[in-house]
Amino acid sequence: MRTGWRARGIGWAGACALLLAAGCDSHEEEMPAEEPTPTVAVTPVQRREVVDWDEFTGRFVSIERVELRARVSGYLESVEFTGGQVVRRGDRLFRIDPRPFQTAITDAEARIQSARSQLVLAEQEFARARNLLSARAASEANLEQRAQALEAARAALTQAEAALQRARLDLEFTEIRAPLTGRIGRHQVSPGNLISGGEGSASTLLATIVTMDPIEVSFDIDQAAALRYTRLAVSGGRPSSRDMANPVQLALADEQGFPHPGRVVFVDNEADASTGTIRLRARFENPRDLFIPGGFARLRLVASAPYQALLVPDSAVATDQSRRVVYVLGEGNRLEMRQVRPGPLHEGMRVIRDGLRGHEEVVTSGLTRVRAGMAVQPRRPAGTEARP
Repeated sequence: MRTGWRARGIGWAGACALLLAAGCDSHEEEMPAEEPTPTVAVTPVQRREVVDWDEFTGRFVSIERVELRARVSGYLESVEFTGGQVVRRGDRLFRIDPRPFQTAITDAEARIQSARSQLVLAEQEFARARNLLSARAASEANLEQRAQALEAARAALTQAEAALQRARLDLEFTEIRAPLTGRIGRHQVSPGNLISGGEGSASTLLATIVTMDPIEVSFDIDQAAALRYTRLAVSGGRPSSRDMANPVQLALADEQGFPHPGRVVFVDNEADASTGTIRLRARFENPRDLFIPGGFARLRLVASAPYQALLVPDSAVATDQSRRVVYVLGEGNRLEMRQVRPGPLHEGMRVIRDGLRGHEEVVTSGLTRVRAGMAVQPRRPAGTEARP
């Protein structure tokens, strides 16, 4: 009996061992296959001559801006323009009631006639006194009095003539004309209102005119940039903007790139004490009035001499904690991670200051799926071959 049970136990143990072995074999057969080699886009590092640019934000300002103010007081009779239009130099814009000034001219002309008659009388009396003195029929004191009266009559005539000229000027000032060609704003005073004339800001402001073409952009640079530009000029890499109209490029808020060329025309002679910046102005052609005074724009100023640079697509540069890195295709299509020092952008390509030698191929897409040492299947742009 014991022998039989022992035999049965051995049989059951063998069967269990066979089942476990079969289970292990089936598990090994169900293990998934290795993941396929990922395909990534790669492109060769480019080498070409570039020029660095510094970007700034500027504000459009008119080259000339004129405030139209009345020189004489009176009632405004008419406004002869539409606000916002372009006016030409010499165009009549406002007219003040001229009748009081025409009356002043008539009065001044009458005073001249009176002064002339007084001068004729003084000349005759002076001649008579001189003849009497020659005949010893009058004293020298009488002659001196007549001479003094003659000089006073001459002065009175000169004063009357000056008053006439002033009256004519006042009449001319009743017509306010455009002193330059530009775009005029809205009128500040309506016809029928009394306006004050005279010199300075006490006179009534009627409207403003600004020139539109060409136009300038005012922008500020920090002292570090100013020092860099000065050293660049000393080394001969780029002339100073004080001595030469260096090129500058501009873009509006809805534009890609910097399509508008211009020139630096002004560099301030001192830095702003509150901000430590130096003001510059650049001039641009504006034939279509695309640029509006007071508006903002992006612009860039040439910041280096031409030099040979290594460039990669900006999408190839990744961030690893505080480092900037690129993935380079190495031997056996395995990736190497290189720490780089990036520079500015040039037409979508990033300048690499340090970290590449120039013969490499870098990964431009799928950077989140790759790591250093991984084997990949490279996909190159059409028309390019693998570099040795």
